[in-house]
Amino acid sequence: MSKKLWSVFTDDMDHCFYTGSPCVERHHIFGGPCRTASEKYGFVIPLRPDIHPNGVSFNPRHSDIDKKLKQMAQQYFEKHYGSREKFIKIFIKSYL
Repeated sequence: MSKKLWSVFTDDMDHCFYTGSPCVERHHIFGGPCRTASEKYGFVIPLRPDIHPNGVSFNPRHSDIDKKLKQMAQQYFEKHYGSREKFIKIFIKSYL
């Protein structure tokens, strides 16, 4: 059974956050060693495969999306979970 991913940015994990397309991949806004923290804090978002920054179908024209999502997540974290210093301890660096 797969784990239930959720997002602080949308209740609809079955449609792309930007386009509404039902063809999606779940994007962990912070990957690698921060993947688990992304899941814990709800920093997962559904994206169409061609705009998923880590997806095999990624189109470089959409490279600004990754930076924007990281900034949105950091702003949300600082407003709801803690300080910038706490964010950096968990997610390694500031994106703002």
